[in-house]
Amino acid sequence: MNPLRHVAIIMDGNGRWGLKYKKSRKAGHKAGLKTVEKIIKESLKNKIKYLTLYAFSTENWKRPKNEVNYLFDLLENFLRNRIEDLNKQKIKLKIIGIKSFSKKLNNLLNYSEKKTSKNSTLQINLALNYGSKKELINAFKSITKARVSVNEKNFTNYLQTKNIPDPDILIRTGNTRRLSNFLLWQLAYSEIFFEKKLWPAFNEKDYNKIIKKFKKIKRNFGNI
Repeated sequence: MNPLRHVAIIMDGNGRWGLKYKKSRKAGHKAGLKTVEKIIKESLKNKIKYLTLYAFSTENWKRPKNEVNYLFDLLENFLRNRIEDLNKQKIKLKIIGIKSFSKKLNNLLNYSEKKTSKNSTLQINLALNYGSKKELINAFKSITKARVSVNEKNFTNYLQTKNIPDPDILIRTGNTRRLSNFLLWQLAYSEIFFEKKLWPAFNEKDYNKIIKKFKKIKRNFGNI
């Protein structure tokens, strides 16, 4: 049975779900946040150590300004209301991506990371303003500037996921089959599960079904 330490998720389909069921993309994003809470709870139950959530990509800035602002308001309210509870549950929050948001949100993100920095039950890596291509370019620039040998081990140390094991599983909801510039280096040997359900409709049963499937997979890593 395969050990499971790290699950990465592309939470796709919030806007489509909102338009279909509530006639509002914003309602879909709000419903998607409830799914996030369910998956965090289920990850704790399954003793998963790392959960990486693709929350906002470098490409998402192209969306309408009012939708982008709403997403950040949701995030801000979530952190203000839930960070103490996350801390009590010994959950660590780490932001991967570039913190180029409002001063208010940047301060809240920094506070949340610092507040939870010593926790170790579950680490949530929140990918915000994140793009894997940009991460790889920045890593290459840094390793060149440091004048160290360019090899796999050294290169990994210059990624934003330094000291985090690569994902065992990638789950993408929303019936879309692509990686969308997410953890391109780190997902090299991950098992990928594409889920037809839109993110707000994804539930604990769906999550556990994927976990059970993963544990039964024969993983060869190039071997026989």
